[in-house]
Amino acid sequence: ALKIPTIGIGSGIHCDGQILVLNDMIGLTERSPRFVRRYLNMGDEIGRAIKGFKEDVLKGDFPKKEERYE
Repeated sequence: ALKIPTIGIGSGIHCDGQILVLNDMIGLTERSPRFVRRYLNMGDEIGRAIKGFKEDVLKGDFPKKEERYE
């Protein structure tokens, strides 16, 4: 009934625009609201990257000579 554009967060199709928090949309939060569609699970990807980095450092595989300034 409004004559001005309306923007909503999880308000459904009756708004002119929708706000989505990028962190929810790409999976940086554990739980997303039900109105968010996850397009990526970046939290898991970041966790895998950190684990891989830690493992490489602990076994002495990082940094290699070509990854250092001497």
